[in-house]
Amino acid sequence: PLQIVCGAPNVAAGQKVPVALVGTTLYPSDGEPLTLKKGKIRGEVSEGMICAEDELGLGNDHSGIMVLPDEAKVGTPASEFFKVEKDVIFEIGLTPNRSDATCHIGVAKDLAAALRFRNNQEAKVKMPDVSNFPEDAEDKMPVEVIVENTEACPRYAGVVITGLQIGESPDWLKNRLRAVGVRPISNIVDITNFILHELGQPLHAFDLDAITGRTIRVKTLAEGTKFISLDEQERSLSAEDLMICDGDSNPMCIGGVFGGLNSGVKDGTTAIFLESAHFNPTYIRRSSTRHNLRTDAAKVFEKGSDPNICVYALKRAAMMMVELAGGEIASKVVDIYPNPVVPKQVTCTYDYVNRLIGTDMSKEDIHKVLEALEMPIVAEDEERFTVAVPTNKADVTRPADVVEEILRVYGLDNVPVPGQMRISMIRNEYPEANQVKNTIADYLASNGFHEIMSLSLTQSTYFKDILPKEEEELVFINNTSNATLDVMRPTMLFSGLEAIVHNQSRQQTDLKLFEFGKTYLRKTDAGADEKDVTKLFNETQHLSLFLSGRKWAESWRIKEKPEPRADFFTLKTFVINILDRLGIKGYQQSEANSEALAYG
Repeated sequence: PLQIVCGAPNVAAGQKVPVALVGTTLYPSDGEPLTLKKGKIRGEVSEGMICAEDELGLGNDHSGIMVLPDEAKVGTPASEFFKVEKDVIFEIGLTPNRSDATCHIGVAKDLAAALRFRNNQEAKVKMPDVSNFPEDAEDKMPVEVIVENTEACPRYAGVVITGLQIGESPDWLKNRLRAVGVRPISNIVDITNFILHELGQPLHAFDLDAITGRTIRVKTLAEGTKFISLDEQERSLSAEDLMICDGDSNPMCIGGVFGGLNSGVKDGTTAIFLESAHFNPTYIRRSSTRHNLRTDAAKVFEKGSDPNICVYALKRAAMMMVELAGGEIASKVVDIYPNPVVPKQVTCTYDYVNRLIGTDMSKEDIHKVLEALEMPIVAEDEERFTVAVPTNKADVTRPADVVEEILRVYGLDNVPVPGQMRISMIRNEYPEANQVKNTIADYLASNGFHEIMSLSLTQSTYFKDILPKEEEELVFINNTSNATLDVMRPTMLFSGLEAIVHNQSRQQTDLKLFEFGKTYLRKTDAGADEKDVTKLFNETQHLSLFLSGRKWAESWRIKEKPEPRADFFTLKTFVINILDRLGIKGYQQSEANSEALAYG
């Protein structure tokens, strides 16, 4: 028999458990793949591992090992026992602008475009069929929707489904969710998660019985309104949080971010109102950050979802629920969409495309790429063309973005790289700023200084009674993630003092610190009608030096008598040496009359 050492709190004799032996590669829900090796735990040889749920990629639970039912047959492969199909999983690193590629359909469309252009294949993405959705469904259980803030919620759609039986999802659905790191919960919730990853449209299911007055109100509420979210946390709402409320304006959900405790689907739910909406990314990002709720739905809405897929995704999900949970469509689709979003039109010249890419693409190839990307040309002449940008490509707003789309499909490998490159070297009369910084940094580092890099944001309370004396000079910001950091720093002083306090509280008292950074002040004499924002503020580069404790840190070479403590003259020596190294002459010294710099 093999010896396996396990320290899980729930391990006990006689259990049937999933075991991974030496050489097995595990694909955990969070983290990199892990290949097991023979090792020692607390001095004992261990030749395998008893696995937790997250270590098998079956969920996120790491509180203990998975304990299998008594009827589990010893020796059964885990994939067979858990009915997990073998699959190939691609992990795609997306840049933040690619909201269209946050789902399987979006990635498939890109692959199809590449196939059509490069291989001349008639590849086309087959969208799920929703033609059998009952458009003429009887309005048995209508729900009224009132959108009071159309800026924050440009589109809101929904439908009622009754006669549902909440239960487990079929194996194929659970396997697909597990493959993308989503833990299966119940058939209704699983379907909403499935649609999110398939189509890139977040959905939310409300228990119909929890909707007072059978009315949905999309609105903001008064500052400080209390709301208990799905994680059982009581949250104090901001007046800028977009809320999905019932007929009495009781909050049920932070729109596009997180559901409420009492309005979601429960084991006994038989009827739901299924929501499919498009929310303003700015509102979502602020609420998500404010409440520290980084949900999958919020991440999609932050990037910019496609407003024109809302109803399609709603129908797709509703039909799946009828099929997998035994329900029926009990209302017509309600769709509040006062200002429909139409495809943007962007004009670009053929010459600009080739200059930016650095190649000589023919018009035919450019047309071919755009056609493959489903970006039709709506106008054209000899020099330029205008494309209609699909509403799912929120990042394509200017000619450079169109060129980027063309280049992605055309391929960087098809852009010729010249064998010889020519550049012009420009020599300035004065040294570059980075060169000056490096000279200073090298000198300070060689004399025992450490460079610090602190936030440009600081607390306005620091400046209540000291410089700058005029509060109008401070540059205040609306920081939703940390309300105490509410101003851009007008001086470097407190950044260094915070670093000194941080180190001294950890028994590091002999400090030599320096920092390059900027300070920010508002120009009080700038005209109110000034349109150039750069003329409204002073942004100044600084070098700050900070000394505390002894001149030199303790070492084995220290003399018997204690080292003298650092003082003003120590600091002055370093400043003069820096000026000499930079060749700066003729400087003057004067006393600083500032309360902020007063001794003690």
